[in-house]
Amino acid sequence: MTPNTPFLSQYGPWALVSGAAMGLGAEFARQLAAHGLNLVLVDVQAEALNATSAAISTQSGVETRPVVSDLATPAGLSAVIEAASTLEIGLLVNNAGVSAIGHFLDVSLEKHLKILELNARAPLSLAHTFGAKMRERQRGGIIFVSSGSAMVGTSYVSAYSATKAFNLNLGEALSEELHPYGVDVLSTVVGATDTPGWRAENPNPEAKTWPPVMSAADTVRETLGALGKTPSFFPGAQNRLAMFATSRLMSRPAAVRVIGAEMRKRYQKEK
Repeated sequence: MTPNTPFLSQYGPWALVSGAAMGLGAEFARQLAAHGLNLVLVDVQAEALNATSAAISTQSGVETRPVVSDLATPAGLSAVIEAASTLEIGLLVNNAGVSAIGHFLDVSLEKHLKILELNARAPLSLAHTFGAKMRERQRGGIIFVSSGSAMVGTSYVSAYSATKAFNLNLGEALSEELHPYGVDVLSTVVGATDTPGWRAENPNPEAKTWPPVMSAADTVRETLGALGKTPSFFPGAQNRLAMFATSRLMSRPAAVRVIGAEMRKRYQKEK
């Protein structure tokens, strides 16, 4: 693919993608490389990250810099910021995230706090650090990867759901604040997406669902197409229909009950 010059001019020369070893993060990296952006790729999984980084560099010819770091820790977050400090980061993709499936009280407090650190503290910190430089340059972009669970409190992934609502609202607010400075901010509210993480957590990944599971390639392509056009976006027409139904056609208590019943059926273990 020939690099997209307007895209590169607005969001280049470097993009930083967190959670880039596989899944959505790796797909963001591949498609951004096709636009001609050099990449800082961040993940805690060293072997997978290095393999993804090398493959993208070989296939696209862009420069890639893998940074093995745990963004859930202050030291890991500082290491990422330091690694990119001399680069002109024109696009930040806050994709790294973690969830824990289970009854809130049956999941350890330590795990809940890790979810909070990685899913909320890290993207806020990265957006503050690199967003300030984008504002100075009067161009750039930030993408927050949110989730359909952000739209209503979702049982059995309660902390994850709460952090994704945080990402959605933070991204929308920053879109308004940074638009006058030429910086585009987007919260992408993704539904079920066929990634290694989704398959590992889903008890029956081959089962047909509605809305249907999207490919990572389609999710990322639609997200990048929406950047600069709207504060938030729902990839997938059927996902948009489902979000409309739960947020507009149902009362909020009804939506909590309906989604909770589905989550209970899908994930609760037999006693």
